[in-house]
Amino acid sequence: MPAAARDRALAFCARFGLRAPILQAPMAGASPAPLAAAVANAGGLGALGALLTAPEGIRDWAAEFRGRSNGGFQINVWIPDPPPLRDAGHEARVRAVLSRVGGGIAVPEAGPGPFLPDFGAQLDAILEAAPPAVSSIMGLFPPDFAAELKARGIAWFANATTAAEARAAEAAGADAVVAQGAEAGGHRGSFEPGAADAQTVGLFALLPQVADAVSVPVIAAGGIMDGRGVAAALTLGASAVQAGTAFLRCPEAAVHPRWAEALAGARPEDTVLTRAFSGRLARGLRNRVTEAFAAGSGVEAAPYPVQRALMGAVRAAAEKAGDAGAMQAWAGQGAALARAEPAGDVVRLLWDGAQALSP
Repeated sequence: MPAAARDRALAFCARFGLRAPILQAPMAGASPAPLAAAVANAGGLGALGALLTAPEGIRDWAAEFRGRSNGGFQINVWIPDPPPLRDAGHEARVRAVLSRVGGGIAVPEAGPGPFLPDFGAQLDAILEAAPPAVSSIMGLFPPDFAAELKARGIAWFANATTAAEARAAEAAGADAVVAQGAEAGGHRGSFEPGAADAQTVGLFALLPQVADAVSVPVIAAGGIMDGRGVAAALTLGASAVQAGTAFLRCPEAAVHPRWAEALAGARPEDTVLTRAFSGRLARGLRNRVTEAFAAGSGVEAAPYPVQRALMGAVRAAAEKAGDAGAMQAWAGQGAALARAEPAGDVVRLLWDGAQALSP
């Protein structure tokens, strides 16, 4: 890793109060406070993926984090999509497919919604929690909220999947841009849902272009699992890295044991981009659910977040039965490199490993 890259990372750490330029990805449903606190206590930045978290849950999470750590954390929310177009006949076909892959379980109708917490109330709770950083995905914050973050001294990290999205984020006032490569586990952060399939550029092709496109710091995300990946990302223009799958096997993540086991044996080709779990394009482990909605299967997933609601019964049954074949198991392409070690040790291994590659 060149000295200039290391200096850039250290400048990022100084600006945001870190000892290591390692950010935990804000994974909705897989970012409990103990995980975030362990990352922060090791010098990185913890995170809450608050997509599914009600306002009181956001406040409770922040209080629990602060009871465990004096370090930093980010809270991430999705920018809402327009209301989905509903088709009762199509949803009935989706329910039939999900019932089959779930072993014949009953899959109830999704109902009228709402399927997610109130976005405005979430933003109010985030301001009340006063994290050092707030991050966005699937678009940009409204100008008034972005201005409120500035006024309160809260940093805004904006997820981007293209150089054009990164430029738009900087123009909107983002303090840093998270360049998300196609290797990343979980949901693609494309601003336009329909564009996600075409915006699947690998991190190490995307990263230098984003770094050239913006003047704010760039945070690299996607497939970074060890010190080699950290060093490569910093060399290509990143100021820090954000890792998600790398932390999923840590005991503090508390994911389902079968999910953690499946990660350990996953080859890069065992992960797929799919809409089967939520209706939004995302990368997870290939299983019966993803295969049932793969191209050529004859049935497309329902739109987000209807598909996620329809998946609820299958997801719950699979977790109860320990059935990884029907489980919603997010994973990046580097899953097999994830370590079943304490999260603090993972942070240190990532940063120490990168520094060991310095000339």
